[in-house]
Amino acid sequence: MNQHIRLHPNDDVVIARQQLMSGSTVENIAVRGLIPPGHKIATRAIATGEPVRRYNQIIGFASQPISPGEHIHVHNLNLGDNKGDFARDYAFCADVKPTAPLQHAEFMGHVRPDGRVATRNYIGILSSVNCSATVARAIADHFSRTVNPAALADYPNVDGVVALTHGSGCGMDTEGLGMQVLERTMAGYATHPNFGAVLAIG
Repeated sequence: MNQHIRLHPNDDVVIARQQLMSGSTVENIAVRGLIPPGHKIATRAIATGEPVRRYNQIIGFASQPISPGEHIHVHNLNLGDNKGDFARDYAFCADVKPTAPLQHAEFMGHVRPDGRVATRNYIGILSSVNCSATVARAIADHFSRTVNPAALADYPNVDGVVALTHGSGCGMDTEGLGMQVLERTMAGYATHPNFGAVLAIG
């Protein structure tokens, strides 16, 4: 494993991946002094006031002469004259490069006309009142593939017919909270993307 990382071919520095001792080499350059892991090492001679590049971007200016192999840190790097050298309009992502998109996750589903996606394709039989629950169940049973396999034989795209019944409805206060909950529940079933069609029975 290399002891250093070069982030860009035009950089003036490489980054130590581990602590480097004086006398070790990076890119055929002798290291001058102890370099902590993650810190910068000069790969060329840099004069006072000269810009220092990392990621091919100016990260500061040499505050004193820097020799190849020397540790670059706050003791020999600064931002120069705020009103001169480094007074500039920052351009974020100026060197961004497009990458190939990742393969999208997919599943076998159904796209509804409104753009929603379903994981199932059922026909729902809704009972608006408890009195029609028996009829709703009878319809669903008729189309059960275990009871009557021929009923949906021509419709392999239909996963089944299900009865959605409840124990209320008859004699309810049409303005009460119970009716509001029932209406919201029925509307939720009727508009759910997993239902390709819904039949309501009163």
